Amino acid sequence: MKKALYIFLIFISGMLSAQKNQPTKLVVCNDAVGTVKLFDEYKNQTEKVNVFKTKASLPSNLKKFGFLADNGLTEIKLKKNASRPDMMSLEMLNEQYGLPKNTTVFIDGYQFDHPEINIYSEIIINGKIVDSDGRKSLHISTVDN
Repeated sequence: MKKALYIFLIFISGMLSAQKNQPTKLVVCNDAVGTVKLFDEYKNQTEKVNVFKTKASLPSNLKKFGFLADNGLTEIKLKKNASRPDMMSLEMLNEQYGLPKNTTVFIDGYQFDHPEINIYSEIIINGKIVDSDGRKSLHISTVDN
């Protein structure tokens, strides 16, 4: 009986940790979502980095990204004339994959319910459509598995 319980607990803990890709750290820059890895390439062009430790501490311009702030959220501001990566809305991304504009998108396990949110297109390593209970959604990976 103990062995079955241990196997069950290990299975459940594996399932819970698979929900979000913990190593991925999403950041917000110019009202768009990117990854820390993406902005490592822009270190010389970074003007300011703000780290907010809780959802409650987010300023009003970042409240719409509160769902990303379970473990805090980083905002990056680039210098005025800095080059910027290309960005696109989740609406446009859904259309590219043949889905309705307002379809939920998952990025490394984070659920994006607002299709008007912009992301940096360079973070997309892999995208696939997943059918769950008859509802299709786009699942994006920002790391090469």
